[in-house]
Amino acid sequence: MKQEISIKIFEIVGSEFCVAADDGQVVFDQIVLALDKGFSVKISFLNIERLTSAFLNVAIGQLYGKYPDEFLRTHLSAEDIEADDRLLLKRVVETAKLYFKNPDRFKQIRNRVLGDEEDVND
Repeated sequence: MKQEISIKIFEIVGSEFCVAADDGQVVFDQIVLALDKGFSVKISFLNIERLTSAFLNVAIGQLYGKYPDEFLRTHLSAEDIEADDRLLLKRVVETAKLYFKNPDRFKQIRNRVLGDEEDVND
């Protein structure tokens, strides 16, 4: 049986507002530390009032660039999260999976949309 650790977002961020990418990076680092030590991680969103995709992209989304989807499915879970925030988290996760499956394609699309014809392999 794997050991589980609870990471309380409110305690890490120190606020009920999880909107900044910098705060997401701190959460990401804590999750990675726990996963790399062999723990399963339960992320608690207790007392979180405001959650943005910018925060979630960094805190959770970039995990899909570091770990396989199947690993995260069995070692990472969320609790104490409002229904609308759960939907936002689901969208962030799905986008991250697509992005990390083919990041060059996303960069090419971004460059086309922004009018930046720079080669993505530079």
